[in-house]
Amino acid sequence: MSDQAILPRGLGAPLGAGGAGVGGRPRRAPWVAHSILPGFGLSLGITLVYLGAIVVLPLTALALRPWELGLDGVWRALTAPRVAAAFRLSFGLSALAALLNAPLGLLIGWTLTRYSFPGRRIMDALVDLPFALPTAVAGIALTAIYAPTAPLGHFAARFGIKTAFSPLGIFIALVFIGLPFVVRSVQPVLQELDREVEEAATTLGANAFQRAVRVILPTLAPALISGVSLAFARAVGEYGSVIFIAGNMPMRTEIAPLIIVMKLEQYDYAGAAAVGLAMVVIAFGSLLLINGLQLFLARRGRV
Repeated sequence: MSDQAILPRGLGAPLGAGGAGVGGRPRRAPWVAHSILPGFGLSLGITLVYLGAIVVLPLTALALRPWELGLDGVWRALTAPRVAAAFRLSFGLSALAALLNAPLGLLIGWTLTRYSFPGRRIMDALVDLPFALPTAVAGIALTAIYAPTAPLGHFAARFGIKTAFSPLGIFIALVFIGLPFVVRSVQPVLQELDREVEEAATTLGANAFQRAVRVILPTLAPALISGVSLAFARAVGEYGSVIFIAGNMPMRTEIAPLIIVMKLEQYDYAGAAAVGLAMVVIAFGSLLLINGLQLFLARRGRV
């Protein structure tokens, strides 16, 4: 007698087959996976209410408010020279800061993960400082260091470099607030990276550069791209740490969030919503491309 024959009725079918339903028809699998933990309905309800009230409704209001101006009014609000200059400055410097944070964050994450030295834990804690500092405090601190009369600002001025109250000052602030995202994204991957793979590559004749490019970097690429995308998203909407060091000169050092604040102070709510909607669309499109690249690299690494 086979094992199949001595099984109780209904247990002979393989797992996941669903069994037979009424009239011999196959039973449909439930759309909700069974869980030993109760409360699915309540948890789903709270999740939907939270996402609806905190995410969906505000974004819906933001998407609808600009059209009070009409299509022509929205176009004129977005193509005004001052607004266009702020868009170029915000998105351009945010992209450059995120790109610079990629090698810097990778280097810092590698140092904190692979080496032991006195003060490593203190340095590791300092990485999170931009997360903990209020943005206004960060802006005041950066201005106090890079202002023309401050130590670093005065030193740079000797070489004809203006740091504070210039696009360079904005760039420094965006690098400052975006660096922790890259470091904290690559650190867990570096900690889990199997060193035996590197040793095997060395045994096969790979030098240090080949190990870094062909073994380590492909594994780190998805996490690195994720950190860069987070740094870019944070930099695009940053206001507090930039506003003090920027100088806020029209057509030169005005950022897009400042344009929104100015329009709100002028009671131009529809115009402010138009600028905000444009920022959301551009940032979402950029993140979509970055996440697509991240997914491609992750799938390629599994092949």
